[in-house]
Amino acid sequence: MRNQQSFVRSQSVVARVVAGETVIVPARAKVGDLASIYSLNGTASLIWKLLESPRTLAELAKAMVQEYEVEPKQAARDVAEFVDEMKAIGLVEVPASMAMAGD
Repeated sequence: MRNQQSFVRSQSVVARVVAGETVIVPARAKVGDLASIYSLNGTASLIWKLLESPRTLAELAKAMVQEYEVEPKQAARDVAEFVDEMKAIGLVEVPASMAMAGD
């Protein structure tokens, strides 16, 4: 089930908190891709922080409900959409151990 699939930060990015926002720079061949800098707001920064270790969409949504006044169904939709976008641009990935298990 998709809610049980784990995701984790990509290892090919560099992230720093600058003036309260998380700034992410993809690194290609050990060089920062300055044409693709991403800035995350507080909500997205919380998800990013949680993705330091593998987390499921359900775990991320639960954290959003606990941190913010949001309905569980809305949190689940928003988290899934955000993670899908981050995965599409290569900022998050399925952990290697999980990807192999699914093969």
